[in-house]
Amino acid sequence: MYSQHSRTPRAPGTRPQFKRRSPGASSGGFRRPAPSRGRSSGGGNRRGSVDQRIDISRFINKAVITETIEHFVPEHKFIDFPIDARLKKNIVEKGYQDPTPIQDRAIPQVLRGLDIVGIANTGTGKTAAFLIPLIDQMLKDKNTRLLVVAPTRELAVQIEEEYRGFTKGLGMSSVCCVGGASLGPQIGALRRNPQAVIGTPGRLKDLITRKNLDLSRFRAVVLDEADRMLDMGFIVDMRFILERTPKDRTTLFFSATLSPEIERLIGEFLREPVRISVKTQDTSKNVDQDIVRIERGQNKIDVLADLLIQPGFSKVLVFGKTKHGVERLAKDLTQRGFKAESIHGDKTHGRRQRALDLFKRNHASILVATDVAARGLDIAGVSHVINFDLPSTYDDYVHRIGRTGRAGKSGKALTFVG
Repeated sequence: MYSQHSRTPRAPGTRPQFKRRSPGASSGGFRRPAPSRGRSSGGGNRRGSVDQRIDISRFINKAVITETIEHFVPEHKFIDFPIDARLKKNIVEKGYQDPTPIQDRAIPQVLRGLDIVGIANTGTGKTAAFLIPLIDQMLKDKNTRLLVVAPTRELAVQIEEEYRGFTKGLGMSSVCCVGGASLGPQIGALRRNPQAVIGTPGRLKDLITRKNLDLSRFRAVVLDEADRMLDMGFIVDMRFILERTPKDRTTLFFSATLSPEIERLIGEFLREPVRISVKTQDTSKNVDQDIVRIERGQNKIDVLADLLIQPGFSKVLVFGKTKHGVERLAKDLTQRGFKAESIHGDKTHGRRQRALDLFKRNHASILVATDVAARGLDIAGVSHVINFDLPSTYDDYVHRIGRTGRAGKSGKALTFVG
């Protein structure tokens, strides 16, 4: 545990001194705040739930480095799947060779036309697991349309980018329908009858209500991060959308957890689905987890700034609880000379995408975000995740720190407690 007892003058460029304490010495937890109401396709609002406590010791876990690790051997290779040769070519050009566990097990089942319930951690390759077989289905049946529903704007945009990569040169159009962006261009794209529509529940419902989106031909439907959509209060919208799709569609659910609400949706809208679970341990062995104790009288932003100037903090994702707090923190860090950007639900779609792009391309070294950035986003090379504000649940914590320690690389997660 890091504990900074006081701030004392030091020479520029020198490292602040931290005292390491034994993890076993810490105890206690925190109480979940009162539930909020409302929802936003940008994230930040959650459905109410029972009071919950999380033991602080769960934020401490040393990364495990071993000489030998269990190696997954896929049963298939992408070139062996019975899919269109043009699609295979695009898969190879994207650098795909061996399928991940969820891809290896899900793709053959989807190619058979079966409904799927996929339970997998974030960052396991779920997007390719559903896009590859469904694109092949659309290539073989020109009348099939694909609908993908995602909880956040950023994840929807990321899915559409993957779709475009897989369909390069195939003449298969798409549109991304998310809140925070102008309706006009989305309506214009829908009038051109795209093969794929990817969007957030609120905006999709709005377009359906306006009669700009007719789902009667969408015979392939994917709900990605379904548990997150429930957390954000989208259960009514999800039902509204699914009820307007054909009964003989292929339906795929992907989620990190299976709640009673998810089970009810599965029972209502899926036909004898194949259940595939490749969920591993809660947190990655590649992520070194610790806490930073904020002592009485200390300024959290000062402590954060002292951390960020240390060697190794090259690409840092900082999580805050509220939209206002995240924006204020990003501005404070910028005033202190850091290259910081912010993402939260009050920002327009364009500004959020610009901030994310700057962070991905290393033009900004710090991204301050609400939990809108905790799920699904694939950002390479994040060196540290810092929980400036405590997460509401342990599941939220797991998804937050899952942004680092990816693709076999090591990462670090620090959680501020006080």
